[in-house]
Amino acid sequence: MTDSREYEWADLTLILGGVDITGIRAVKYMSKIEREPIYAKGRNPSSIQSGNIAHEGEIVMLQSSYEKLVKAGKGSVLSLALDGLFAMGNPSAGDAMIQDRASGIRFTEAGKDIKQGDKFQEIKLPFVCLNIKNQA
Repeated sequence: MTDSREYEWADLTLILGGVDITGIRAVKYMSKIEREPIYAKGRNPSSIQSGNIAHEGEIVMLQSSYEKLVKAGKGSVLSLALDGLFAMGNPSAGDAMIQDRASGIRFTEAGKDIKQGDKFQEIKLPFVCLNIKNQA
């Protein structure tokens, strides 16, 4: 019988600009490509053409980690250009490491939101980047 263990949240490490972000709460990243069906004779497309590729995502972190990025950006995360490494797995437990790389991350928004009763503050940082390489 083989081990069917899946990677879980505890297996994620995010290295952003060379720093291990320990206050990470969520990540999401994706690549999108423009696709357009080309119509010729008949009702059905004769081919599908491809266009530009866009890479984007979102990182959610605790305020303490966010403030470190603000300091590194001399007052704003919007001035930062960082590379990110999303690593899954624990080699000391025998897991095979999977690493995805996002190069040239630039944050598109910066803001804070906290309300009565919150025990901590989460900061959402949407981003665009130059490239995402899966299993890099």
